[in-house]
Amino acid sequence: MVFRNPAFFLLLFLIPLVFMWAKRREKLEFAFSSFELLKDHPATPRMFLFKLLPILRVLIFTLLIAALARPSSVASDKEYQTHGVDIVIALDISGSMLAEDFQPENRIFVAKQEAIKFIKGRENDRIGLVVFAKKAFTQCPLTLDYRILIELLSEIRVGMIADGTAIGMGIATAVNRLRDSNAKSKVIILITDGENNAGNIDPVTAAELAKSFGIKVYTIGVGRGGMVPFPVDDPLFGKRYVQANVEIDETTLKRIADITGGLFFRARDPAGLSEIYERINKLEKSEVKVKEYRSYNELFPVFLIPALFLLLFDIFLRRTLLMKVP
Repeated sequence: MVFRNPAFFLLLFLIPLVFMWAKRREKLEFAFSSFELLKDHPATPRMFLFKLLPILRVLIFTLLIAALARPSSVASDKEYQTHGVDIVIALDISGSMLAEDFQPENRIFVAKQEAIKFIKGRENDRIGLVVFAKKAFTQCPLTLDYRILIELLSEIRVGMIADGTAIGMGIATAVNRLRDSNAKSKVIILITDGENNAGNIDPVTAAELAKSFGIKVYTIGVGRGGMVPFPVDDPLFGKRYVQANVEIDETTLKRIADITGGLFFRARDPAGLSEIYERINKLEKSEVKVKEYRSYNELFPVFLIPALFLLLFDIFLRRTLLMKVP
């Protein structure tokens, strides 16, 4: 609740004067030469009502002032004008993403969790999702419905696509989603742990294609590289681990970023990947302008109606039980 004419509350300073005036009016004159006969007379309900009248009138006066101050409830509506960022996350789901050098989880699990945290931290930006292994496809088109996007991201698993690492195809598929965008900034976040070994589009060619549409590519190489623990399903002994050599093609990832005006990052542990997302989050911020509209609902009857009832009660008392005799 707000008061739209709060200056009327200055009238509250008149209350002491009203109180003094009311106290004078309550005095009765009796044609007795002495009050000795009334000195020990017990108090009556009428005497109590006489003492209550000044307080009642002060309350009436206060309620009338509050009504004059125009109490109102406020309903606000906001209009957002946003120059947002369109982002496509291109995630590698090749078999090497099962490597467990991001203990206690594997690379794909950590990559998904950090991507979800990144999505939850955005506002007013459309975000899409592309996954790739031997081939690439769109898991989710550009959307503002982050709940659906997170659900689709959570459902991703290694093995959805035949094994391989088609980095060029992953970039090209993401470009296809962004090429018609009118956003102020168009971004691809490429997450991979290997080197291009599949697909019919070279990563550098795909980067040149992204550049032609004004799309920046931030490349993230995940994993320690070199010999890492890799799970193997053994038909005799079940799941066991072997040391596998998984190399990350940093040279190509850096070149992709340089061509498109993006940046290359290396995430060797979950904390490093989280910091990379935070940095990208700060680099790619939306410009949002907000216009706020307010409407008011008058609430003066809340104060005026009780004041009128109390005023009628005051008049009733003065004309009946507390009538003064000249």
